[in-house]
Amino acid sequence: MHLTHLKTVVEPTGALGKIMAVAWSPNNMRLAVCTVDRVVTLFDESGEKRDKFATKPAEKGPKTYLVKAMAFSPDSTKLAIAQSDNIVFVYKLGADWGERKSICNKFGAKSSVTCLAWPSTKQGELFFGLASGAVMRGTLRSNKASEVYDTGSFTTAISCSPDGNGIVSAHVDGTIYRMVYGDGFNGVVKGKIAQHPCAPYAISWGQAILAAGNDGQVTFYDADGGVEHTFDYAKDEKCHEFTVAQFNPTGESVVVGNFNRFYIYTMNAQTDAWEEVGVKEIENMYTVTALAWKRDGSRLAVGALCGVLDIYDACVRRHRYKGRFEFTYVSLSQVIVKRLSTGARIVLSSNYGCEITKINIFQDRFVVANTSETLLLGDLETFKLSEVQWYGGGATGGPNEKFVFDTPSCCVVYRAGELSLVEYGQNEILGSVRTDHVSGHLLSVRVNERPPRESFNGRVGPNDAENKKIAYLLDLQTLCVKDLVSQASTTIAHDSKIDWLELNGRGSLLLFRDKRRQLHLYDIDEQSRTTLLNYCTYVQWVPDSDVVVAQSRGTLNIWYNIHAPDQVTVHQIRGAVEEIERGGGRTEVIVDEGISQASYLLDEPLIEFGTAVDDRDYARAMDILEALEVTPEAEAMWKQLMTMALDGGDLMIAERCAAALGDVSSSRYLHEVNKLIDEASEKSGIDGRDHWAVRSKMALLRKDLRGAEDILLAQGRTDEAIEMYQTLHQFEDAIRVAESRRHPDAKQMRGEIFQLMLDSRQEERAAALKEDEGDFTQAIELYLKAGMPANAAATIQRNRIRSPASLLET
Repeated sequence: MHLTHLKTVVEPTGALGKIMAVAWSPNNMRLAVCTVDRVVTLFDESGEKRDKFATKPAEKGPKTYLVKAMAFSPDSTKLAIAQSDNIVFVYKLGADWGERKSICNKFGAKSSVTCLAWPSTKQGELFFGLASGAVMRGTLRSNKASEVYDTGSFTTAISCSPDGNGIVSAHVDGTIYRMVYGDGFNGVVKGKIAQHPCAPYAISWGQAILAAGNDGQVTFYDADGGVEHTFDYAKDEKCHEFTVAQFNPTGESVVVGNFNRFYIYTMNAQTDAWEEVGVKEIENMYTVTALAWKRDGSRLAVGALCGVLDIYDACVRRHRYKGRFEFTYVSLSQVIVKRLSTGARIVLSSNYGCEITKINIFQDRFVVANTSETLLLGDLETFKLSEVQWYGGGATGGPNEKFVFDTPSCCVVYRAGELSLVEYGQNEILGSVRTDHVSGHLLSVRVNERPPRESFNGRVGPNDAENKKIAYLLDLQTLCVKDLVSQASTTIAHDSKIDWLELNGRGSLLLFRDKRRQLHLYDIDEQSRTTLLNYCTYVQWVPDSDVVVAQSRGTLNIWYNIHAPDQVTVHQIRGAVEEIERGGGRTEVIVDEGISQASYLLDEPLIEFGTAVDDRDYARAMDILEALEVTPEAEAMWKQLMTMALDGGDLMIAERCAAALGDVSSSRYLHEVNKLIDEASEKSGIDGRDHWAVRSKMALLRKDLRGAEDILLAQGRTDEAIEMYQTLHQFEDAIRVAESRRHPDAKQMRGEIFQLMLDSRQEERAAALKEDEGDFTQAIELYLKAGMPANAAATIQRNRIRSPASLLET
């Protein structure tokens, strides 16, 4: 670890202008500094002064207090300030420089507050120590402080664990206490873990717990209080009292402040022991009073008694990669990768504390780093980083590992016949499959490329929230599509070798082509296959849509609605398709015609329609179709939109679609339903779609008569159910409902319906009605009158009729 002076942020005052507290924000954007004047000054990451504000006393009156400590919240939007007048204030800083600072929380105490810590994983909790010896927890939601434990001895310092799951406190009687949160099975663990020989004014928790005081000794304890190593400077005349200590973010190195100097220690990974790597001496600096590491470990802020604040650059080593990137090793397990052209950077940090041994950058964007036990993958554009367990490849990476970066949101790692997917920003392997075919033409991955689809009530279904799928080859003639969320797989056997495949953005449709140049479409949800072309030389999905463009010899084939494969737009072309360009509201197909290039403009409204439907934005889809002329393709799209609107419950859109298709009856029926929805919403104040009358009409629209009947009968609407069947000329069902519900007019209704059947010469239905009543003789006569002797004979046999003989002879 090398510390190089970078700049002086606060100049010395020439008198005792002690730096009381220093804190870096977790997002590395702000440095907060407070001196004895009780004014907090905010600097940007380059050390330029940007803002300041004065702290406030606990009670109105003269400012006689001192600021004892400061700490940023994990999201960097709040700053907690511990004061000697028995209070901790939490200030809301705002997102931009210069915004008004406001106090959002305050925690009173019974004695002076001496130290403060805010764990990185506890957005709503902070801890502070008191002169009385108590350690308190401040909860932001309730704005109340509660006692964690009380030692009865002045609290000299407090520090958080590297994982943010615990705290350690030091007390003037030499005791060291620890509190660790439970893991779900065990509760909070707290208690004394060590007895230091003197009052430990300097304490910090990294890969070990460091404690130091005025006896000239620096001691490293393990998490349970056992002594790991002690450095003794009691005989060094230049060594004075140790005042403050701070581990770097990885916990591998620590700096301890003294008089005119600070000591640097680091963990030796080979010997697994702590070593002193240097002593930085600065004449006339006087006592070091405050230390703070930048969260990425690249900077150290050092404050002193005379009011000076210096920034030091920290690194183990630094080198450039291919002249375009700079690697700064701030510790063995943390490296800053910086793009020299833009200054953009990403911090590679091993969560397991493993040494980073090798770093590569692919396509000037994707970072791959190896440790002995893990693999780190990062994206320099989205600044997302993943670390996954990775054994067998060695610290320098396996020679047979292959990385595929065709999918922007995840990396494909292939080794020894196994293909693993790692999503950037996730520290677990997304999924693994076995395949020997990792070519970009034989592998397709889709990870949340399209936004989640919402239903008409604005909710996202469980199957739409996470959409992660992979299509690959089990062998040259067998396809497999695997859902990486549910782990469900679909296998597709083919009779010829497959040479190209690709999923659509939603992962619901699969295009593939075989060696015979035949192009096929497979609908994963419907489990159906369609042959699109018998000869295909080029095929591709139009970016961010479900439109397919394919070339077959001298024709360019475009499916604007892939769900209607027979609706295809064909253009005659000369040459070979090279690519599809989409941007600026235009989509063009570029064709190489030999000595020149030609571009064919696609119908952007039709492409946008497919995208809108796929996102279930039916209103936008309808607006697009409104501007189109009536063509077979447009008619198919109106039908598709109507079907999806009905399934999604958007009946206003469905009504407009029916009108556009010339389906007057459906349009009129849906208009009545929409009117009923509005009336129900006004009367009951609930969603009109949930009203029983609307639900029954929608069941009727789906031709679910029994479902509509059940809804009406459940509401006691027997007359409406009977009327529904009579309107549809389902007279037998109308009688069944009337008799089952013991309707008073059931007998009269049966007679009227029987007479109606006779008058309309429906003897067959009248005969069935009489047979149901048990009047077999009249039923047989009506069957014979209708010219249906077979039905009459069946009635005789079914009911074993033996008389009258004259009827049987007939």
